Amino acid sequence: MWRRWRNRILLFAAILGPGFITANVDNDSGGILTYSQAGAQYGYTLLWTMLPITVALIVVQEMCARMGVVTGKGLSDLIREEFGLRLTFVLMILLVVVNYTNVVTEFIGITGSLHLFHVTKFISVPLCAALVWFLVVKGNYKSTEKIFLIASVVYISYIFAGVLSQPSWHDALLATVQLPPQSVWSNSDYIYTAIAIVGTTIAPWMQFYLQSSVVEKGIRVKDYPASRLDVIVGSFFTDIVAWFIVVACAATLFVHGMGAITVASDAAEAMRPLAGDYAFLLFAFGLFNASVFAASILPLSTAYTVCEGLGFESGVDKSFKEAPFFYWLYTGLIVGGAITVLLLPDSKLIKFAIYSQVLNGVLLPVVIILMLLLINRKDLMGEYRNSTLWNVVAWGTSIIVIGMTAAMLLMPHS
Repeated sequence: MWRRWRNRILLFAAILGPGFITANVDNDSGGILTYSQAGAQYGYTLLWTMLPITVALIVVQEMCARMGVVTGKGLSDLIREEFGLRLTFVLMILLVVVNYTNVVTEFIGITGSLHLFHVTKFISVPLCAALVWFLVVKGNYKSTEKIFLIASVVYISYIFAGVLSQPSWHDALLATVQLPPQSVWSNSDYIYTAIAIVGTTIAPWMQFYLQSSVVEKGIRVKDYPASRLDVIVGSFFTDIVAWFIVVACAATLFVHGMGAITVASDAAEAMRPLAGDYAFLLFAFGLFNASVFAASILPLSTAYTVCEGLGFESGVDKSFKEAPFFYWLYTGLIVGGAITVLLLPDSKLIKFAIYSQVLNGVLLPVVIILMLLLINRKDLMGEYRNSTLWNVVAWGTSIIVIGMTAAMLLMPHS
């Protein structure tokens, strides 16, 4: 009995990485801003979104991991083979544009977190840009993945910050399992924030990166149960962290009537006199870690995706000479993102960050629909196609995301 469980644990430890990393990096500066805003403006009343979002995240990410294991190909590679180069090229251009805005948002998070310690963006942004470039370009897959896994664990700091903020656990848990009062549904800003929470949790780049990582790691069909567990554990962990961010801001900023924040670093600064220096430091450190973490993964995801879709060599285990387009695209996104933050006035940074989340919402339904068309192909997936029940859940998720995206773009809000 012990030997069997030991073998299962060792297998899971060997497979752990792609799903856990991909899910957690979505708690980037844009995500932290959204969750912080939800707690600061509406207290615990948006916590109910966490349960259905977790289910949706697991469904979408599991589909990607399964396609990667069964086909041995990345998502953009499959899209090119099944739908043609023209559609793939257009999709890759859109993804580069959207991911560029997301990279800028990560450097906005770096700026905000280190500004708390009086470090100007003209120092913090160039230094961190060089750090994330060196981490990937001069590393290899195994060492890079270990660093990213450690960075994922650092998100626990938000759980500690939530505990230190001394919330009402009864109110928070109750708000998680029941819908809010009917009166909130007439508040357009509340609806908009609920949509933003959904949009910031499932982003287009995540699906491409996860499937590419599964393929690069060489996970085989017989190891898939462990890979699926990796996805599930990552999804639960990232949404637990999100839950505690909402709780921390609800217990401090909302309770004391401080209301909306303008940047994620405002949440940490306002938390200091209310929850103490430890909560302030944990929140600020978590914001910095999340921003650097995502600034590494987002351009890496883009480089993987575009190279696979257009047939270029890719991979962090290859040299610059072996995969020049891969490394130049990765470098260009980091340099471009850093320069954009340095050139943008501080008053425009948050508007730009919100704009990047809107673009994510616009592109996401396209990616989900293409995934569903691929994963139900018998000649492609064989016995690993979606079951009827899984299709109902997956199509339901895609329809909800389409509706949320349309509402996000069309609903007026103050």
